[in-house]
Amino acid sequence: MKIFLGADHNGFKLKGKIKKWLKEWGYEYEDMGNSRYEAEDDYVDFAVKVGTAVGLGEVKGVLVCNSGAGMDIVANKIKGVRGVLGFKVSQVKESVEKDGVNVLSIPANYVSLRQVKKILKIFLESKLRQEEKYLRRIKKISNLEKRNFIC
Repeated sequence: MKIFLGADHNGFKLKGKIKKWLKEWGYEYEDMGNSRYEAEDDYVDFAVKVGTAVGLGEVKGVLVCNSGAGMDIVANKIKGVRGVLGFKVSQVKESVEKDGVNVLSIPANYVSLRQVKKILKIFLESKLRQEEKYLRRIKKISNLEKRNFIC
């Protein structure tokens, strides 16, 4: 599975650590930016790039910024994205298993490095449960997207 990464200036340093972990764990990833630290960059740009890549296929995305909220809001505006603002391992695990979450937004200034590593690992290893009720709910989300998104 390929992982798409994006971070603004507030998440830039943490994104470097995430890339190291992904490599250690054997995941293929693509860094969608920013490629260098820019104090005035806009999280929106990177969330759109990652969200668009995730919305097109069977991949996952990881976004990093100060609170994580801005990135999460933007990503969830993109068809095919089901994002979560991840604070706790159990919360992220349940979000993937029951809601089919495919984008994790990390609040860099609100979780420890140790927490981030655990949250990231569980996000990558968890899978959507194949029980009818969860699949039915995902289908309802997809139908909602079809009605509300132009492309």
